[in-house]
Amino acid sequence: MMSTLQEVKSPPTSQMILSEMKLFGHEQVTYCQDQDTGLKAIIAIHNTVLGPSLGGTRFWDYAKEGDATIDALRLSRGMTYKSSLAGLNLGGGKAVILGDPAKLKSEALLRRFGKFIESLGGKYITAEDVGMSSRDMEIIHQETKFVSGLPEAMGGGGDPSPVTAYGVYVSMKAAVKEVYGNDALAGKKILIQGLGSVGIHLAELCFKENAKLLVYDIRQDRIRMAVEKYKAIPIEEHKMLDEEIDIYAPCALGAGINTGSISRLKCAIICGAANNQLEDEGIHGEMVAARGILYAPDFVVNAGGIINVYYELQGYVKERALRHAEQISPTISEVFRIAKEQKIPTYLAANRLAERRIEAIAKLKTRM
Repeated sequence: MMSTLQEVKSPPTSQMILSEMKLFGHEQVTYCQDQDTGLKAIIAIHNTVLGPSLGGTRFWDYAKEGDATIDALRLSRGMTYKSSLAGLNLGGGKAVILGDPAKLKSEALLRRFGKFIESLGGKYITAEDVGMSSRDMEIIHQETKFVSGLPEAMGGGGDPSPVTAYGVYVSMKAAVKEVYGNDALAGKKILIQGLGSVGIHLAELCFKENAKLLVYDIRQDRIRMAVEKYKAIPIEEHKMLDEEIDIYAPCALGAGINTGSISRLKCAIICGAANNQLEDEGIHGEMVAARGILYAPDFVVNAGGIINVYYELQGYVKERALRHAEQISPTISEVFRIAKEQKIPTYLAANRLAERRIEAIAKLKTRM
């Protein structure tokens, strides 16, 4: 079993990076730099046993370059497991562009980045992530065909958020059935932290089932939307984790499930769309389990996005993507069953289930 990638306290040396790659099974890390456009990027390819690596490009103003490297490594590994458990013929990859997108992003920079992707010969396929848009994918596509998440007008799947939210929703119902005996969300108190594209769609789905919604976001306009459309109750940030709720749904950035937050949580279930929710999966996965909270591993729950772009590569039909996303429900139920049967945390059960498929396909390929 792989242990957890840790935040680096100093700039990583090449020896450190190679050690991390060996420890966590990464195949390749590519550093990209272009002085004319200001581009500084990292492309991490974790595993391509099941197929070419696919994962979004994140444009973020990291405090330290070492943080960007660790983010790329963690996220690419998560994409491997996500695709495996979703039954997709894809490996895991991720790219990060360093800098403030509001100040640095330009057509020239994105096209230069597209050339770096093209140079990998299809081993990595990019998509939209934090700080990027469908329009950015169009620009990158001018330099490489290895792009997904294109607008519908270009034959793509457009915004994957509705399918991602649907996968979280069916996972939430499976978790509720595991804890309460039936999958009804009616009357359940659900706190959604983060009302971006996925969070707001999730709020709509839960509202339609008569759940009691509590919401938090740093943007007041998103809170007002949830209050007006879905009768949500706004919660102040410093009070958020003290609310007695049934389900906590993190839908913003990762690492929010940590030593401090776990001690304050008053919920039965954690099930949300954010990536890498556990700050340290070994430590905090155990802590959540010890508290008696059912954690639905994020890379299982939020696989709707990768499912959506996978079907774009096949010739996009939204109904096919949604039908596939429904299968996240039996997968997460199987994770819960394994965790209970083997008396292990749910994150570990999910990792083992993902690794089982990868190992089986790897063995099969050696016999071909």
